[in-house]
Amino acid sequence: MDILADRLDLATKQRLVDEASPWHHSIDLGDGVVTPGGKTLHHHHDELLRMRLPPLAGKSVLDIGAWDGYYTFMAEGAAASRVVALDHYAWSVDYKKATDYAERERVAGRPIRAFHTVPGLWDPVGLPGKRGFDVASRALNSRAEVIVADFMTMDLAALGTFDVVFFLGVVYHLEEPLRALRRVRQVTRGFAVIESEAVSVPGPFWKFAGHAQVNHDPTIWWVPTVEGLRDMCLAAGFADVVVTAGPPQTEEPTHYRIVVHAMP
Repeated sequence: MDILADRLDLATKQRLVDEASPWHHSIDLGDGVVTPGGKTLHHHHDELLRMRLPPLAGKSVLDIGAWDGYYTFMAEGAAASRVVALDHYAWSVDYKKATDYAERERVAGRPIRAFHTVPGLWDPVGLPGKRGFDVASRALNSRAEVIVADFMTMDLAALGTFDVVFFLGVVYHLEEPLRALRRVRQVTRGFAVIESEAVSVPGPFWKFAGHAQVNHDPTIWWVPTVEGLRDMCLAAGFADVVVTAGPPQTEEPTHYRIVVHAMP
């Protein structure tokens, strides 16, 4: 396809962005159109600073849990040689319905169930949660490879290995974080960037956070300490782990976002 022939005009671009709401990532699509994600452009800028990424030019990049695709498209813009966007859960959820459901249950004082267990919220065929990615991909003329698959059950041999693996905001949503990190190790030949919700208390442990205890989010299962995440990465087979964004300087227990680079 001729990329120039498929370029969207401003009005069409804005209409598609509005129709794909709600958005998780704020993505600059050009012509002054920015997707209205809960994660703002400033938030992404701060995340990138905390990730301390080396140049991605010429590297192969795997974005596990791509969602709206901010980091997929960022890697493309950084001249990565190959970029693969992989997701399944986020793309299968109807987030407009899920947001309404979660608020109803919260107000009523009822437990908020995992979205894939609630009728009407889960559609792994229609992929309502992928609308944003598709709009952004078209607007940016993305060449990224797209794989719709469950990372925890898919054939990793067919996926191959990558210089850089993004595992951002994913591990604490998984019921089996150690098995997940072992699978991340399998596809990592350079380094993996692992970002997670974390808690600043002493000791190498993972706090169980079922029943929407954190941010009223029923998909959060485990919240690690910095030592807990580091030690689990090592147990998963990584040879070295470097913390690029650690806990805040406070004696009070608090939640924050941790970033580590895990190397084979």
